[in-house]
Amino acid sequence: MTQPAAVAPPERLVRAQPLTSEAFAPFGDVISVETAETRMGINQGHCVRHHDLAAIDASEADGRAGVSIFRAQPIPPPVPVTMMERHPLASQAFMPLSGRDYLVVVAPAGPLDAAAIRAFRARGDQGVNYARGVWHHFLLALDAPSDFLVIDRIGSGDNLDEVALPPNQQFLLSPDVAP
Repeated sequence: MTQPAAVAPPERLVRAQPLTSEAFAPFGDVISVETAETRMGINQGHCVRHHDLAAIDASEADGRAGVSIFRAQPIPPPVPVTMMERHPLASQAFMPLSGRDYLVVVAPAGPLDAAAIRAFRARGDQGVNYARGVWHHFLLALDAPSDFLVIDRIGSGDNLDEVALPPNQQFLLSPDVAP
């Protein structure tokens, strides 16, 4: 059995930017109590509901929203970004359960434009909801294995496209936030 040829790591280094609702809006929703437009007291005043934080889109064809937990293993930085994926039939929401920061890499829906890829550092209390068709990298945990509550589409149909970036469009991602 032959081993695959070693591929040289990308040389370009990209720094993440802080995750904010405004900066992430072209790609979906930031899920955080800070982004709630509607807050209401419930449970006889013992709880505050931060209402409707993400537009979950899972109803294409016979789809339904499913809830899962993903456990992501950290990749030592700088993280090589060599591929992107998208879900053409639904949105996909991630909410960290471990309270740890993580990295988010996205590009607009439509044909993948590597020049439009953006990187964010999300705090451990911020989730993301990728809009239908938005390109993104798989989960990028930092420091330690991290659990994420995931809400995405369960149903028939092909809801995953993966694309390898050409070597000249690959890059290394630093978790250090850009100045």
